[in-house]
Amino acid sequence: MTQSVGIKDVARAAGVSVGTVSNVINRPDTVATETRARVQSAIDRLGYVRSESARQLRAGRSRIMGLLVLDMGNPFFVDVARGAERTARDAGLGVMVCNSAQSPSEEADYLSLFAEQRVRGVLLTPADATGRNIETFRRHNIPFVLVDRVAEGTTECSVSVDDVAGGALAVRHLVDAGHRSLAYVSGPPGLNQVRDRRTGALNALQEAGLGPGNLRELPTERLDVAAGRDAGARLLGLAERPTAVFCANDLLALGVLQAMYAAGVGVPDDLAIVGYDDIEFAAAAAVPLTSVRQPAVTMGTLAAEMLLEETEAETGGKRHEHRRVVLQPELVVRRSSLAAR
Repeated sequence: MTQSVGIKDVARAAGVSVGTVSNVINRPDTVATETRARVQSAIDRLGYVRSESARQLRAGRSRIMGLLVLDMGNPFFVDVARGAERTARDAGLGVMVCNSAQSPSEEADYLSLFAEQRVRGVLLTPADATGRNIETFRRHNIPFVLVDRVAEGTTECSVSVDDVAGGALAVRHLVDAGHRSLAYVSGPPGLNQVRDRRTGALNALQEAGLGPGNLRELPTERLDVAAGRDAGARLLGLAERPTAVFCANDLLALGVLQAMYAAGVGVPDDLAIVGYDDIEFAAAAAVPLTSVRQPAVTMGTLAAEMLLEETEAETGGKRHEHRRVVLQPELVVRRSSLAAR
């Protein structure tokens, strides 16, 4: 096994002290140009890489920001990660991206990992509706920002989209197109986003003088394409099939669209479909998908900026004011919902 090159090896090769090597790495402006060049040559020749873990122990601060999302298979969260990563990189930090897979137990494991690594802070989309995982993590005094979730009843910062307004946008659009019998393909009922979008859908029905009985809910265990295909099969089996369906995210909507296509059901002529998130695949679907757009990259960027503000305030001994940022959704209308009734 090859022994790793240490700072003492570099000092010996360059003919300088360990302290001088340390200054070249951390405070190069304090070292004479000739000496600095000699040390850098030794570093390059030996392939020395400084121990980040040792540096963190000395400094007491990590250069890693944690990001824990519900589903990295969903392009929405990929876009959130893109926004966060750009902001972290500009600040000289890296991002450790983890996927809870909508599992509270996996979420707890990753939060424990973040605590062990003493990350600079965490961006978190919670999977545990009870809040127990957050309460446990809070004891470690590591700053965190909630993403795609309003920080209700907590003191942390949050960046979210008004999902009640988003659900209303989707169903109002369908009602305005003449639909009176609708379905809501939801997801795990413990997720706040799923509940809020349903609330918005019911609000839109009430505005139109329609009751909750006009919206049939089809819950799913997950928020992916396979769950959408299963929901589509259940829709096809209904004695009285709705004329329109609102899905809690685009992956569910794409699954419903696949099920309809396989069964020969026309979209939007026989069934109108509206999704949520407006992922890249929505516009590229066989029938371009109407969707409620969330500014995912912006959410990731804002969340990372808020986390950096908090950690910098702590370092400088300043007081940090927690904020809740709620962004507004936008309805993007495409062919999947445009049939005349």
